[in-house]
Amino acid sequence: QVQLVESGGGLVQAGGSLRLSCAASGSIFVVNAMGWYRQAPGKQRELVARITRGGSTNYADSVKGRFTISRDNAKNSVYLQMNSLKPEDTAVYYCAATLKITGWGPEHDYWGQGTQVTVSS
Repeated sequence: QVQLVESGGGLVQAGGSLRLSCAASGSIFVVNAMGWYRQAPGKQRELVARITRGGSTNYADSVKGRFTISRDNAKNSVYLQMNSLKPEDTAVYYCAATLKITGWGPEHDYWGQGTQVTVSS
């Protein structure tokens, strides 16, 4: 059983900062890519940022220069530092991980339960 547990969401004023954390736990052989997605009301879920096990990153154009993704492989954790937040960043943020539960098996995608980020103007 694999779980992804997020923390760090909340309410912040425009221009403020928040840091999201996500830890994967359970029967895990290796965690490969990890990432953050978000879904605003009435919109589709979209990629915010993604990081490979080796540390390569990619970001949505809307967050480049403001958000930074990082990870700690020893803790199977991923983080999202969000600075200069805007009201349009308001959404439920989901952690995602692509991982293997055995060395010989396939990769699987897992999702966290989501954490609300609300940015007031």
